[in-house]
Amino acid sequence: KSRGHSACDYTFHLAVTRFDRTTEKQIREIVDRGISSFKVYLAYKDTVNLPDDELFGLMQSARELGVVVLGHCENAMAIDALQRQLLAEGKTGPEWHYFSRPPAIEAQGTHHFLTFAERTGARAYVVHLSCREALQQAVAARERGVNVHIETLPSYLLLDKTCAERPGFEGAKYVVSPPLREQDNQPALWDALKNKVIDTVGSDHAPFDFATQKRLGEKDFTRIPNGMPTLEDRVNLLFTRGVVEGRIDIRRFVEVASTNPAKIFGLHPRKGTLQPGSDADLVVYNPGYSGIISAKTHSMNVDYNPYEGFTIKGRPEFVTVRGQIMVRHGQFVGRPDWGTFIARKPA
Repeated sequence: KSRGHSACDYTFHLAVTRFDRTTEKQIREIVDRGISSFKVYLAYKDTVNLPDDELFGLMQSARELGVVVLGHCENAMAIDALQRQLLAEGKTGPEWHYFSRPPAIEAQGTHHFLTFAERTGARAYVVHLSCREALQQAVAARERGVNVHIETLPSYLLLDKTCAERPGFEGAKYVVSPPLREQDNQPALWDALKNKVIDTVGSDHAPFDFATQKRLGEKDFTRIPNGMPTLEDRVNLLFTRGVVEGRIDIRRFVEVASTNPAKIFGLHPRKGTLQPGSDADLVVYNPGYSGIISAKTHSMNVDYNPYEGFTIKGRPEFVTVRGQIMVRHGQFVGRPDWGTFIARKPA
């Protein structure tokens, strides 16, 4: 499906929504074909949530195969109960999404996921960590010897729960899971990023049009599609709010945006570094550029931008993929079919 449709090189995580003998056989074949990371959800009851017995089986196989298991760390049963309770009380707006998934549930889910990693010896990766409580659980597990990597997102570093409280259903634009948290979580996340506790900054790009898709939940927040369009602005926001404003230095910026993901997910040294034998994937960054983020000018195929009006300082001026110039003066000039699938080996 991707071949011929990507301008940059790519690989995949695959989601495991059930685990049985058939799935285990499929996973072994998938690993042989170059996929070495799998995602599980401790959320979304009756759809993609993976029960504990199947989670344990998957992580045992992951340890044997040397692959990484990514965990969406919440608690599907607790969330379902809280959602039903809130709706019964007439609390249907997007602002109530937060209260159906409080920090304690994310922290419990993080502890739960990493307990399984501890028992099986599997490599674990906590995706989109949003709050102090979950961070504490991940750090505690790491201190016990669990092999865990931690990711956060620009949305948790820069946005907060008041965004989902905006009137006129505007808050639905900011309904994500885990929810945007209280602003006082942000200094802790930035400090953890600076001090090499948090390893990566992802995007968790999950775009839904506001006019047609987000509005499915106008009378019931549980029906609002969860996610935001964030891919395009990840690097520019991290540079602006991180490097320019002095929260992280430029070396750390490169590590969390590029080098660490390449190392964690088996792409290094082909990707994530500049050295003989590596792919010539180069970014020439222009720190003197100034711009304003807007849905009117972004490239993403979605009708809003959660960072509307944010100022950015700096941008990628030139970009090459395997030596081919793809971006010149901030504009795409490359071949839309230049990208290729990158097969990865287990650790």
